[in-house]
Amino acid sequence: MSNLNERKHDVLERDVVVIGAGPAGLMAARTLKRQGHSVAVLEARNRVGGRTWNGKVQDENGIEHFIELGGQWISPDQTRLLDLVEELGLETFQRYREGASVYVAPDGTRHEYSGTTFPTSEQTISEMERLIGIMDELAGEMDPANPWAHPKAKELDTISFRSWLEEHSDDSEAIDNVSIYVASGMLTKPAHAFSTLQAVLMASSAGSFSNLVDEDFILDRRVVGGMQSVSQVLAEEIGDDLFLEEPVLELHWSDTDPSTADELNNIEADVRNGVGGNGEAGDVIAYGKNVAVKARYAVLAIPPNLYNRISFVPPMPRDQQIAHQHISMGLVIKVHAIYETPFWRENGLSGTGFGGGRLVQEVYDNTNYGKNFAESTKGQEDPYGTIVGFISDVFAEEMWHLPENERKERILDALADYLGHQAKTPIAFYLSDMAAEEWTRGAYATSYDLGGLSRWGQLQNQPTGPIYYACSDIAAEGYQHVDGAIRQGEMVALSIAGKG
Repeated sequence: MSNLNERKHDVLERDVVVIGAGPAGLMAARTLKRQGHSVAVLEARNRVGGRTWNGKVQDENGIEHFIELGGQWISPDQTRLLDLVEELGLETFQRYREGASVYVAPDGTRHEYSGTTFPTSEQTISEMERLIGIMDELAGEMDPANPWAHPKAKELDTISFRSWLEEHSDDSEAIDNVSIYVASGMLTKPAHAFSTLQAVLMASSAGSFSNLVDEDFILDRRVVGGMQSVSQVLAEEIGDDLFLEEPVLELHWSDTDPSTADELNNIEADVRNGVGGNGEAGDVIAYGKNVAVKARYAVLAIPPNLYNRISFVPPMPRDQQIAHQHISMGLVIKVHAIYETPFWRENGLSGTGFGGGRLVQEVYDNTNYGKNFAESTKGQEDPYGTIVGFISDVFAEEMWHLPENERKERILDALADYLGHQAKTPIAFYLSDMAAEEWTRGAYATSYDLGGLSRWGQLQNQPTGPIYYACSDIAAEGYQHVDGAIRQGEMVALSIAGKG
């Protein structure tokens, strides 16, 4: 036992303790309360929302501009989130998409185009369509709730997505352009660092790979006032049962198995072989910084890369401990550039741009609409123009190791490749750094290393004794999106409520 027990804690008794106040944890708590269960939500941060986070940046004249530091978009297939947004009385608006898009080819040449087909050679277009078609077939064979049951699961899980693409095509431009939608665009890892099965899951969760490559589909709508507003409204409903700045440091969850003790080698009893009655009620004590919660169940509503921040007493069974070592966050920098006006629109551009393998691989018009907590007006679009761009994986690492001025200059030069020289002179500039945020440590979400999904994925949603898991990282529909977090939180809560 840790000396945490010896500290002075306010001890609460609840049916369920929820660890984490992101969308999944708050949705779980809300659903449990509506099912008649008492809850306490312990959140490490001084805010709710997890990887959704409304922020501001100030320009040279002292005017504050609204930015979304974390997740923000909703696609049409994310129906549970759309329904919840409406239920909570929030509004949405569509991303601006009128005008031409920009494609920067591997040789650096810039091309304006309309539609969804990149302006490249007929051969490359044909190869892209062929690869997308194969991915659509593989995704159609998958149940996103059971990707390890795919008929080719082990085969696809032991080859990197990059290697798989290279086995099916020798067109490097087509490979770069197809991989962008999963590698830098979603998992934020190089395409050689995750498996093809992981890529197929990403496509299956979105309905198809074709949906992933359609930016008008996958990046359709935003919430007026920001995506964090969903969590903020949910938190109001939780009320005094929510405790901020209470990181759970220790979780007592099971009795040990005496047969595992080894007196000869001075090894104490544990539960290395697992426990009986997974999913059933137990005796749980979660120790935060100042608050302890005794409960019958615990919901772990944090990303899997943070599980090891909690000291489990007794330690997790061996299969869970090993599985958690093979899950990691990606890395991405979200670039926010604010301008006096959305000048690209005057130049006939939508603000959308792509460039596979480039420093900034995608950009979008992210101009705000409606009332938020910065300079804004209800029912009107912001007169200032906002561009959002993304710098992924190895490029993100490179940027963080540069001096600030050099980093900013290189990023603005990269934006100018898409939008012209005016992009180099924003009135405000901000980089979202979720990798340095203690209770996230990366972005957008976690994924397995090669072979991990087929080997251990079936464990990720199974309860461990009275501990349940809920987050977007382990969702089926809405995988790695707020929609998935909402679905997971609700699903887990209803499972617990069904136990009585």
